[in-house]
Amino acid sequence: MMKPLSILLLGTLMSLNAHAADQAVKSISPDRLQINGTTQATLGLSQNWVHPSPQVQRVVIVFHGRLRNAQTYLRSVERAANQSRQRAKTLLIAPQFLDEKDIAAHRLPDSVLRWHANDWMAGEKSLGAKPVSSFVVIDHILKRLSDSKLFPNLKEIVIAGHSGGAQVVQRYAMIGGKEDALLKKEGIKLRYVIANPSSYAYFDATRPVAVDAASCPTFDTWKYGLNKLPAYAGKETPAELEAAYVKRDITYLLGELDTDPEHPALDKDCGAEAQGPQRLARGHNYFDYLTKRHPEGLNQRLVEVKNVGHNGDAIFTSPEGQTALFKAN
Repeated sequence: MMKPLSILLLGTLMSLNAHAADQAVKSISPDRLQINGTTQATLGLSQNWVHPSPQVQRVVIVFHGRLRNAQTYLRSVERAANQSRQRAKTLLIAPQFLDEKDIAAHRLPDSVLRWHANDWMAGEKSLGAKPVSSFVVIDHILKRLSDSKLFPNLKEIVIAGHSGGAQVVQRYAMIGGKEDALLKKEGIKLRYVIANPSSYAYFDATRPVAVDAASCPTFDTWKYGLNKLPAYAGKETPAELEAAYVKRDITYLLGELDTDPEHPALDKDCGAEAQGPQRLARGHNYFDYLTKRHPEGLNQRLVEVKNVGHNGDAIFTSPEGQTALFKAN
């Protein structure tokens, strides 16, 4: 029996996406942010952020997935902002975590940050003489945004990501927060939107799927658990990290159709498989895990996006995505 054309096309698209993840990116985002004076992070901006911007009341920081296609994600949230009629008062930022091959292909200077493979998803350090955690890049963005001289009317920052980018956001929400006090002092609210990640970091060894620690010794190590945290995490205990995490304003966006256990971009490591067979199940399992641990309630919510699979543009431009990005709950 011949397969339907739609299935064949979907398989071809997935194969192309898997291949693209192993290639140098076609587009390098044009903007730079100085980190520690000697290195530069790469990012895209919807408008200039060098001069005072009194019109900006909200900032959305969106993170790409493993394809490192930051400009694609920037265009997606631009469409969502236009549809929500929020574009005029919103600054959109799309950081780009480059790979070694991107630097070589585009002949970028040594000062531009680059990571090995997908290390940036877990907050690991960049390559080079002066390594920098990908989470430090986020800290520097937030610090700049807290400058009341540049953004005197900024009231809210939304940190959002899809797929691999959602892994960044979930882990940063867990062990990040070095700029929280400064943002609070300036009266700036911080929210998180986590869309369709392959996996989550758990606070203990509990998992929805039985796991044999002998055959999967890394199931509870970072980025799946809190063992062997990166240096960025500091000295907070797991209990302290959890207490801070559950207070964060987080929306988990899950595509109703993101249910393929063989998706080429799905994490199939045993540590991820212990969380469920596919992304939709893993998201529900994680939220159930949190609600059981915190029956007093969470400052968080899970939203399923109907008729959407593993598609960042469809997630963020959906009515549910627009609400999560641009309308405080």
